[in-house]
Amino acid sequence: MSDRRTGILKAATRVIARRGVRGLRMGELAAEAGVSTALIYYHFTDRAGTLRRTLEFISDRADHYTADQEPPPRTGDPRSDLERVLLRELQDTAEVRENSTAWGELRATAVFEPELREELARSTHTWVHDIAELLARADPTGTAPAHAAAAERLTALIEGLSVRWLSGSLSLDHARRLLHGAVEAELER
Repeated sequence: MSDRRTGILKAATRVIARRGVRGLRMGELAAEAGVSTALIYYHFTDRAGTLRRTLEFISDRADHYTADQEPPPRTGDPRSDLERVLLRELQDTAEVRENSTAWGELRATAVFEPELREELARSTHTWVHDIAELLARADPTGTAPAHAAAAERLTALIEGLSVRWLSGSLSLDHARRLLHGAVEAELER
């Protein structure tokens, strides 16, 4: 991806996190990215294309910060590996805060803008699948459908915990404790 295109997507993520999807105006995005609106339309065709590509960018960025920084030196404890990956969604860093806020805004907007639903569903499916694989390692006697259902519950919980934490309704430590309890409950089923 070109540096200009990446810069526009980073700026779109910032604007969406700050003003919401409905507050995303191409002129403001151009100013935030330091480019012309024509360049935005050149790269993304229209506002809907910009939103779809921003959603992909946010998903890819989350994949980056939730993945192990180096090739997996697994702990030997699949449960710890699962918890570590899930807890990376609850990091108190600017990138995670911005990403999680923008993701929530895009998810809420998809209720009213169907063109976002397909990309959102694809990103969510990939995330659920990745967590289901980690669950299968942590619970090798479980079934694939059980792991998929548990992954759905855990990823939905992370989204909810993230919104509550980011909005100040829940402390980060408490959100992490709740997540630990949820992982424990899923693996004891």
